[in-house]
Amino acid sequence: MPMATVTSKGQITLPKEIRDALGVSPGDRVEFVREDSGKVLVRPVKTSILDLMGILKPRVKGVTVEQMDETIRKRGAGLDG
Repeated sequence: MPMATVTSKGQITLPKEIRDALGVSPGDRVEFVREDSGKVLVRPVKTSILDLMGILKPRVKGVTVEQMDETIRKRGAGLDG
């Protein structure tokens, strides 16, 4: 049976056999679920595409209402001529 030791900081290293069984790699997250019986389950946390929202910055910067109005005025002036 695989075992781990708790460090003074409360950390453990999951044994390779357990990491392989869970399909986790460095940087992956796991959750601990305590059952009413006292057992604790360790489960990999599945990342959803929604978890990635906001990590990339948009290429185009936003514009103000004033900038939009100015662009409309400039383009409108060119149509009159």
